[in-house]
Amino acid sequence: MLHIGQETGSRTTATNPTTTPTDPVPARTPTPPAPADQSCDLVTVPARQGLEAVDILRRGRDHEAVGPVLHNGACDTLGFLVPPGTADAWDVPGSACTRTDGRGLRLPTTPPAAGSGWLLPPAEDAPVTDPAVLRAALDQAARLLEAADGCS
Repeated sequence: MLHIGQETGSRTTATNPTTTPTDPVPARTPTPPAPADQSCDLVTVPARQGLEAVDILRRGRDHEAVGPVLHNGACDTLGFLVPPGTADAWDVPGSACTRTDGRGLRLPTTPPAAGSGWLLPPAEDAPVTDPAVLRAALDQAARLLEAADGCS
């Protein structure tokens, strides 16, 4: 997990995906841009699944915005910045969402933890990633990786 600022809690779930390709995509609500002084929660996932999810989001038919994404090479994880409060209901298998409660994690211009770097750096008006959209992309990524690993 990325160690950023003072975390107040996290929610971690099992590692086996529980959705199927026929599950409906969650309803999407627009995610407003996060001003530079707004706090964010952080969803961390294994780098392999996270990279696949970034590809899914960037080539999606709805061209959903992907907010800043951190890469922590030491832990081999990706961290997606999401709106504050996301950790309260986050339950995606194989991931964790850290609640920051406005302490320690904001949209910085430099990577906030030693050993990390920006995969997708924040922009002046960078939105955070919509949790529903991220959930769907992570589920799809897990299914793709499971299928690919089964072909080996």
